[in-house]
Amino acid sequence: MSRRQEQLINLLLREPGWITAGSLADLLGVTPRSVRSYIAQLNARAAAGPQAAAPHPASSDSSTSNSAAPRSTVAHSASALPTALIESGPAGYRADRAALAALRSDSGRASTRDRLHGLVHELLEAQNGIDLRRTAERLYVSMATVEADLVRVRELLAGTGNTIQRSGARALLVGDELAQRRLVSKLAHEEMEHGSFDGEGLRRAAGLGSLEAEAFGPFKRELAAQLAEQGYYVNEFASADVVLHVAIAADRVSHGHPLEGTHLQPSAQQERLAGVVGALASQHFGVSLGQGDLQHLASLVLTRVVASDGSAGTEVPLDPEVERAVIRAVGHAAEEYLVDIAHADFIRRLSLHVQNLVHRAREQAFSRNPLTKSLKSSYPMIFQVAVSIASDITEQLDVLIREDEIAYIAMHVGGRLERSRRAEAALTATIVCPGYYELHDLLRSRLDESLGPGIEVTAVETRTDPDWAGMNTDLVLTTIEPPVPDERTVQLAPFITDADMQRIAAVASRRRRTRRLTRLRGELERYFSPDAFLRPLRAKDEEDAIRQLSAPLLAQGIIDEDYVRGTIERERLSSTAFTESLAVPHALTMTARRTALSIGIAEGSIRWGEGRIQVVALAAFSESERDAFQTVFEQLVEVLSERESLQRILRRGTDFGGFLDELVAVIDG
Repeated sequence: MSRRQEQLINLLLREPGWITAGSLADLLGVTPRSVRSYIAQLNARAAAGPQAAAPHPASSDSSTSNSAAPRSTVAHSASALPTALIESGPAGYRADRAALAALRSDSGRASTRDRLHGLVHELLEAQNGIDLRRTAERLYVSMATVEADLVRVRELLAGTGNTIQRSGARALLVGDELAQRRLVSKLAHEEMEHGSFDGEGLRRAAGLGSLEAEAFGPFKRELAAQLAEQGYYVNEFASADVVLHVAIAADRVSHGHPLEGTHLQPSAQQERLAGVVGALASQHFGVSLGQGDLQHLASLVLTRVVASDGSAGTEVPLDPEVERAVIRAVGHAAEEYLVDIAHADFIRRLSLHVQNLVHRAREQAFSRNPLTKSLKSSYPMIFQVAVSIASDITEQLDVLIREDEIAYIAMHVGGRLERSRRAEAALTATIVCPGYYELHDLLRSRLDESLGPGIEVTAVETRTDPDWAGMNTDLVLTTIEPPVPDERTVQLAPFITDADMQRIAAVASRRRRTRRLTRLRGELERYFSPDAFLRPLRAKDEEDAIRQLSAPLLAQGIIDEDYVRGTIERERLSSTAFTESLAVPHALTMTARRTALSIGIAEGSIRWGEGRIQVVALAAFSESERDAFQTVFEQLVEVLSERESLQRILRRGTDFGGFLDELVAVIDG
């Protein structure tokens, strides 16, 4: 499964209803044509049946696991996948969410993981240790398998403060109460990454047999509500993390393992939060927590909340040292990666988050992020920016920042970039509405209600003779007839109707498409140039074609002779002919000064390897622009690989300008 398909699945799993191809395209940074292609590939994968998606079978040793071990459940097995994972209709696309989740599951690994986690829970519950021989007999596996599992258990204990002591066939878990709770939390988070973060899944994953699954949801909702009343906001992941720790505390206390109180005097803030947590734990879990547990949990809550208005206020003062470190780290990342994140509101929110992160690190109460893997694979550039920020903060504040915490920073970065992207994507509008009794206000409110933030009204004209020529917005919405109507003008009735709203939406859609095509053409022009467009390309073989297409890039200083030699050597290793019509020669190294493409079009065809091709796209890759170029490169290869699209481009793109125009039109679909 490709990275783009994984991104598409993530978007569809988050979307409860229908979503258009255009919306998906905007979120993925591709064209609607590519979205349709990805969906067709996913549906084809499902239609191919279990042989295309079924996980590897578990080994015979792992086919039976401890009956007490927690198990991840998947709503649909791979063999039960429907023939259409993603349904299409007039409103766009809608996914079978459970089936998509099943497509990504790997139940083969789950069986081994279940047995491993079951062994850990057994060690946690056995105060005098466990007999490994009896464990092997009960699980119907060999002693060697249990020994191998114990090696994995030791790896799992890393960073929790626990160790394993061996005496012959007997194994004992050694660690204080906090260390053992960290281990339970780690087990639960690993399980929840592969399943649903609901009450039953959480209870099973953490082995919290003394608690009722139905209590988790109400506890979390009431906790969020009471925190909001006190001026705090806690996000969904952090909220689930708090619930997990409270549930672990309740379960451990019910089994006679409370935390001892400290001699430190809690702050008024901690006492209030301890009261909230204690009352909710008693109400929903039926457990009375002692002072030690309540102090610990109140501190934990404080490291996962921010002021609801996004400011520090008097309750959560911001450490100046943390703020300075974040300002420097964000400024460096913005300059290094050319990303628009150096905004005061972003720095404030991230500083509050980093301040909590520092507290968590010092208490070894690290937050797990179930989206870490998908963020790394789906948004590598955003994650790299977060890594840069985390690295700078680590150096300045001397604090350990784990990968899950970096993923939370990546979510902040992604949110900031998404807000910037949406602001850029919004269309501006001028309302022209002369008349009585604030008709323009009624029109504006109706626009906001029906079209949302996609259209931003930036000017209102109430005169009967407005300056039409001076209106520079994307749309002009007018209740009077303009002297010269154009493609951005929509004439409306004084009291706007549903038909008027539909016409505005249609014009807005055309304007967005025009903007998207302009942006796409601009992106392509970054990598193409008239000097590197050869038509006709007259070459006798691959090496001749590579040298001809390299010449303009050499002249511009984009590549050197080593890159040309590397491209020829790469071609000798294996042909880069993607299809019967297209070849994309390139070197194995990314040493070009910048990424660029040199296009050659033969009037007939030229010999390439064992076949003949008509289009050659020589690619000069630069390491720094790899991610930005990937989308353009994928789309270029896709359209030039389709016979009908290629013939259209060849027929109409007789010069460089025509080639770019046709390429943009075909990519947009």
